[in-house]
Parts: sequence; C-alpha cells; structure tokens
Amino acid sequence: MHSNRLDTMPQHWLGCSSSALFARWVVVGLPYDGTTSNRPGTRFGPQAARLASWGLETYDPLFDRDLEDYPEWLHDGGDLNLPSGNRDACLAVMKAAATSILANGQHWLGVGGEHLVSLPVIEAYLEKYPDLAVLHFDAHTDLRDDYLGEKLSHATVLRRVEERLQGGMAHSLRQIGIRSGPRDEFELMQASGSLLKSVDELAQVRSAWGQRPVFITLDLDVLDPSILPGTGTPEPGGLTFRELSDWLLAIDRLNFNIVGADAVELSPDYDPSGVSSAVAAKVIRQLMIMTLPH
Repeated sequence: MHSNRLDTMPQHWLGCSSSALFARWVVVGLPYDGTTSNRPGTRFGPQAARLASWGLETYDPLFDRDLEDYPEWLHDGGDLNLPSGNRDACLAVMKAAATSILANGQHWLGVGGEHLVSLPVIEAYLEKYPDLAVLHFDAHTDLRDDYLGEKLSHATVLRRVEERLQGGMAHSLRQIGIRSGPRDEFELMQASGSLLKSVDELAQVRSAWGQRPVFITLDLDVLDPSILPGTGTPEPGGLTFRELSDWLLAIDRLNFNIVGADAVELSPDYDPSGVSSAVAAKVIRQLMIMTLPH
C-alpha cells in the first residue's frame, strides 16, 4: 500500500542525530504567535522548517563544514507544548525550557514562532550570562515601549531585551538589516550606535565585546520578501540570501562567542510554493553550522 509522504519523512531536524543527554546544542520549536499584529501563522513555522530541512544537505560549502562530522553535537528537542491563549503562561514555559537546557550545560537554538519568543529565552540566558550581548537581525526596530497598550509584544521585544542588557543598547546590542520603524526608534538606534550598516563594522564590535557571550536573534523578515514572502510583516528592501550569509559568515570567521541563537517569524502558509520554508531551513542550517567547532 502506498504510504503518505509525511509518514515516511524524518520528523527531526536535519543533522540532529544526538540524544538529549549528550548534545551540545538543542533545537527547540516555539509554535507561538499570540501577539502577532499583522498576519498570524508563525505558530506553524517550526514544523514547516523542520520538514523543509530534509531537502537540504548536511554540508554547507560556504562555511565548508558538515553536520555529519559531529553526530553528537545537535539534538532536536521538538516543539514546546504551549498553553494556547495564555501569553504569560506560554512565556513561562519557554523560559523554564531554556533554563533547563542551560542548567544541563547545553545551548539553545530556537525556531519560532513570532519574535516575542526570544524574550523569555534571553531572560534565562542573562541569569547564566549576566554580560550577555545580542546580535539582532530584523527588518523592524522592535523597540517600541508598548504596542497597542501592551508592553509584551513582537513589536516591543527588543526594547524589553535591551532594558535587561548590561549597558543597554550602546554596549550590548547591535542590529542588522533594520529598515522599518517609527522615527523615534531610528533616533534611538542612532544615539546608541546600535545599527550596523556594513559587514566591515563587525570587526570593531568583536574587538569591543571580546569573549563576551553572544546571543543571535534572527527575524527572517530581514530577508527581502522576494526571497522569503512567507512571513507576517513582509518589508521590501531587505537583504538577499547571499548578503545575509555574508553577515553570518563574517560572525563565524571573527569567532564571536556564540552561546545561543534563534530564528523566528516564518509564516509558511503565506507561501504555498514552500520556498520560504526552504529558505528558512537553510538559514537555520547555517546557524547550526556556526555552532560547530572550527
């Protein structure tokens, strides 16, 4: 009898063959879009990207590293079971999961889900790494103090993050690809020097941060919607895939001390071609490759 394709496809991330006990990094799906203000659907992102990953190879020629060379490095922890409809309870589940992974001496690679999912994880990281710094890829500033009266939202997530970082934006946050937001948020980025405009600026950031632990939070709408239309708030004028890869490759070659990462805001149902899910999966594979020893 002919089997349904979904019944025969692997249900874990490409390259994630390690058991939970021995992995250095744990990939966690975060199917949450409870504060999405434009187009919902990012709750379906983790599963769509996971399935799309099996159309890729484990070898990345740009980074010249292969996930198969480190079979005990990555574990797929699956998607968190979140109490739908209760924002604060969902955030608490995420923070508890991140805290548990960190307590085991492991690192977190989250797959969203809307961008608010980054906040509880970074909060958990700050409890272990008080001097944490953040590299933020995004189309949008995400620096509002509140959005529609709410302090906790995908539109306020980086404001809540920077409030918790030592030295705030000026010393602990750098943002890449931003091209949309209110004037006052752009003025805030200018005053703090948080916005990077050239890959060449990364060397100065690396020198200033030294061996400080770094968390990468990557909103996939940093890519131009001609490349990744399957997202909640598409914003024209974004990076090409190769431009994003060049940023990630530079971070890798400069040996930033990456201790955690996430990729968020894939909303696969807005791209029935499946291309957005494939692009997202390849970006996440690059993040996985960046965790490998080199």
